[in-house]
Amino acid sequence: MQKRSLGSLQVSLVGLGTNNFGRRMEDSAVSSVVHACLDSGINFFDTADVYGGTRSEELLGAAVAGRRQEAIIATKFGIPLDEQRKGGASPAYIRQAAEDSLRRLNTDYIDLYQLHRPDDSVPIADTLAALDALVKAGKVREIGCSNFSVAQLREAEAAVKAGAARFVSVQNEYSLFNRADEDDVLPECARLDIGYLPYFPLANGLLTGKYRKGLPAPEGTRLKNAKNELLSDENLNKVEALIQFAEARGHSILELAFSWLAAQPSIPSVIAGATSAEQVRANAAAVRWELNLADLAEIDAIMAPVIKE
Repeated sequence: MQKRSLGSLQVSLVGLGTNNFGRRMEDSAVSSVVHACLDSGINFFDTADVYGGTRSEELLGAAVAGRRQEAIIATKFGIPLDEQRKGGASPAYIRQAAEDSLRRLNTDYIDLYQLHRPDDSVPIADTLAALDALVKAGKVREIGCSNFSVAQLREAEAAVKAGAARFVSVQNEYSLFNRADEDDVLPECARLDIGYLPYFPLANGLLTGKYRKGLPAPEGTRLKNAKNELLSDENLNKVEALIQFAEARGHSILELAFSWLAAQPSIPSVIAGATSAEQVRANAAAVRWELNLADLAEIDAIMAPVIKE
């Protein structure tokens, strides 16, 4: 498994998102999924205090026990958990949230601690100072953010004091079907040397091949009962074209989705969920396909907006 730099961290090109832990999968399956990751060379695990109502962190911490040194653990704070833990990015809340995450993860340090979403009520300089204190105390190795715009990234970068911790990552939505950040956030990440971590890389399952034109959505899938614009005729036509493109080259649409993201130099890791060891191994293998410039141009042509007369 290829590894890329994320600040001082060396993260696997494929990461595991743990939003399913404590929610959509049995607790007993978590350990096998985590160990399948480590055995496949996947060392990057992304969680959040809010995932599974805090259960995701607990289950991940238990699963990596005994192999903690092999794992790069990223977690997030800032979204309200309950009436007592109302979220945000104030220094006091950050200190408490970090201690709570450390306890749930059963670890002495968090590799990447991320602000889950901007908090306009708190000056970013105050947030950064609190996060820097965690880094200096050895409780956090690197810090990052999520759902930030270009303006917010620039504001944060300008607020960093000499020698203090700065955001080394931003985690935003990005996939073949959501490319809004290509115009501004991705170029800004390259300029500032910030790693871009895409979430929803499979477009809520649209890029798994489960959803096909003319066929009903499979039972139990995420979009089965959703009135979702993702399942428009235009998008399903593009899915069919992507499937044909990939299969003509001996690959799957899943491998195409991962490899297309991995072709972007600002992306250190492609984070995706998995509920079984088999899924883990499929994700790990998905980035072995190296797309060339001609491939990327053809993919762009497939994904070009349909002009309606």
